[in-house]
Amino acid sequence: MDDTTRCMIPVVKSPRDLQVFQISPEDRNRLAIVFDPETANTSLTYCVEIFEEGGRTPAHRHCMAIEMFFILKGTGRAVCDGKTIILKPGDSILVPADGIHALENAGPGRLYALCIMVPNEDFVELIRNGIPAELDEEDLRVLNRTDMLVAC
Repeated sequence: MDDTTRCMIPVVKSPRDLQVFQISPEDRNRLAIVFDPETANTSLTYCVEIFEEGGRTPAHRHCMAIEMFFILKGTGRAVCDGKTIILKPGDSILVPADGIHALENAGPGRLYALCIMVPNEDFVELIRNGIPAELDEEDLRVLNRTDMLVAC
């Protein structure tokens, strides 16, 4: 069997294809699902988490999953097992399984972070059980990277 017979057809999505949810009514963050176990054919969740000013995740931990964040825009504050770090665009953080952690928007404006959790550990199910939401024009500008264009 050569390599081409094992390759799956890739799944391609644009920001307008993403399902967006707010986990609970009092949350000030939304999660836009990019890939989940069904579309990825493996146990992972990959989403964009969008935090309004003052938005945060509650302190929590995962039994088996590691969680990774990559900051696209804004300033974040991550706390893991009592250690605090400030995150800016281009920074990444890997949270080990069992690490008690939280992420919050530490700056003015929105915080945009890619979030990947492996294995899924029911994360996408938690997200989908939330309140359907939408991406607004600011979100689409950031995710399409048109916020970086300079007018001539």
